[in-house]
Amino acid sequence: MAISTPGSSAARRGYEPWDDPNATPILKIAALSKSFGPVVAVDRVDLNIFKGEFFALLGPSGCGKTTLLRMLAGFDRPDSGSIMLDGADMTAVPPYRRPVNMMFQSYALFPHMSVERNIAFGLKQEGLPAREIKARVAEALALVQLPDHGKRKPHQLSGGQRQRIALARSLVKRPKVLLLDEPLAALDRKLREETQFELINIQEKVGITFVIVTHDQDEAMTMASRIAVMDRGRIAQIATPGEIYEQPNSRYVADFIGKVNLFEGNLVGGETPLVRSAEAGCDIVLADAPGLRAGQRLWVAVRPEKFEISREPPPPGSTNCLSGVVWDIGYLGDVSTYRIKLDTGKMVVAAEANRVRRTERTITWEDRVYLRWTPRAAVALLN
Repeated sequence: MAISTPGSSAARRGYEPWDDPNATPILKIAALSKSFGPVVAVDRVDLNIFKGEFFALLGPSGCGKTTLLRMLAGFDRPDSGSIMLDGADMTAVPPYRRPVNMMFQSYALFPHMSVERNIAFGLKQEGLPAREIKARVAEALALVQLPDHGKRKPHQLSGGQRQRIALARSLVKRPKVLLLDEPLAALDRKLREETQFELINIQEKVGITFVIVTHDQDEAMTMASRIAVMDRGRIAQIATPGEIYEQPNSRYVADFIGKVNLFEGNLVGGETPLVRSAEAGCDIVLADAPGLRAGQRLWVAVRPEKFEISREPPPPGSTNCLSGVVWDIGYLGDVSTYRIKLDTGKMVVAAEANRVRRTERTITWEDRVYLRWTPRAAVALLN
């Protein structure tokens, strides 16, 4: 099976049912709310998820993503709203009667049971014949590439292997939707990155809808077909990883997903959209400004890698050009980040791929530099 590229599994397959007005979601959430005393954890959430999606609920701690996942699993009862799964109302159905399964952050493996017995536990509870249980357990172990580990106990496995066994146990019952609660949080960075691609390939192979909760932006961007960014119990934006990153709909989303520089200003009327910004110290030219009117207060978002950084002054008459002094440098191996203090006093971040060795760096601390970007590299945000 071909390895997926980050954030492109759905696009690579040409699978985009959310753009089809005739497509029916497998999971339909309507006006779902949940409070714990005076705290509103989930606030009238509407959400459609389609069969075969790898969908991510992304947000900081306390944003409501885990509470939403627990309501989908049936562990928490909503105060209001509805959950429809494959046309059936699941709102009041207990967890054990829902065609979903949940993979917990802790993996929740039974320490006294072998790997085989851990995976088979749910099937035995359903009373399946022993021969079918054995075949499905073997199939699940092969799926997670651990066919020879069935006799081991959980303590005899590495963290990555325990994660795979928890996934096998979740998939063996063949749920319509698999819910994953921060499943990679306990893994080290390298193993986590490797496992992300394994999860994508397994999900594509089994064709089950995955809904993952994570606070890790890179994780969501790599694996998900679409992402719902949550903020204080509400969904701030739902879109593909590329759209979320390149076309955020608010300062919150732009700031939460990756790094961003924000310049406050006012839109100036004229044939070319222009933002007058005291923070930037220059007029900012936009490629377009649909729906905006002259005089409106807004923010211009520019990602660090969109900047072209140079020690050479730009030609006279250049647009979208800032000047400042290098305040700090972060060397990340493949990329260097530069914190630059503009002449206006505002601090911005620029990023540049390390195409030469570090010893050959042409820009260093306290250098005066100039930052330029194209009009299409910026996004105008009203809130």
